[in-house]
Amino acid sequence: MTVPSIWLRRIHKWVGLVIGLQFLIWAISGAAMALLDMEDVSGGPMVEHPAEPLPTTAAGWEAVQQKLAGSAVSNLAIRQLPGTTAIVATTRDGVRLFDAATGSPILIDATRASTVAAAAHPEAAPIRSAIALTELPLAVREHQLPIWQVDFDDAANSSYFISGTTGQLLERRNDSWRWWDFFWMLHNMDYAKRTSFNHPLIIIVGLAAAWLAATGFWLLFRTMWRHDFSAVRRTLKR
Repeated sequence: MTVPSIWLRRIHKWVGLVIGLQFLIWAISGAAMALLDMEDVSGGPMVEHPAEPLPTTAAGWEAVQQKLAGSAVSNLAIRQLPGTTAIVATTRDGVRLFDAATGSPILIDATRASTVAAAAHPEAAPIRSAIALTELPLAVREHQLPIWQVDFDDAANSSYFISGTTGQLLERRNDSWRWWDFFWMLHNMDYAKRTSFNHPLIIIVGLAAAWLAATGFWLLFRTMWRHDFSAVRRTLKR
């Protein structure tokens, strides 16, 4: 069964309209991402703080050993938190933080999360709120709960996300990043998670673009070049 040229041209026209709109979206979103300043998107310059001195007594470590007795510890690390040095112990039951000087457990609550976020803000902007997330928003879609969201009262509407387990600064988000993430969604066509190019929708569009190119060449030859070649042959026979 062959498809008449008139029907093929109609299908080609409508598929071309849809694919053309998507190519326009790709061009606009790609240009927008390129125009946005990546330092602004990433949250601005990182704040450098001098390292806290390590405790000189062994009392803290002895207290930590007592608290970890009976736990299967797979990793130990030292992490600097504002105003203190923490011992990070990774156990079978999760990550635990201890004050390196006293051995006391460190809880990442709203106050501690706010302190970590404030120390990382390059402009020392005032904090508007600190809330514990109950589900992952797009801003921290690649992380795991518990997470604190600390919002700043600054021109960029910055939101810093602090791990509720380790006290680590996970992400710095602002209006520039939100615009970048919106254009990124349009560019990779992942309208749900905004993380992957490998999904059915973009594969379908890619196959449709390939079909459009193939049928376009065929229609071009059938409707134009064939007559041109016939005119050339008639000229050569004279």
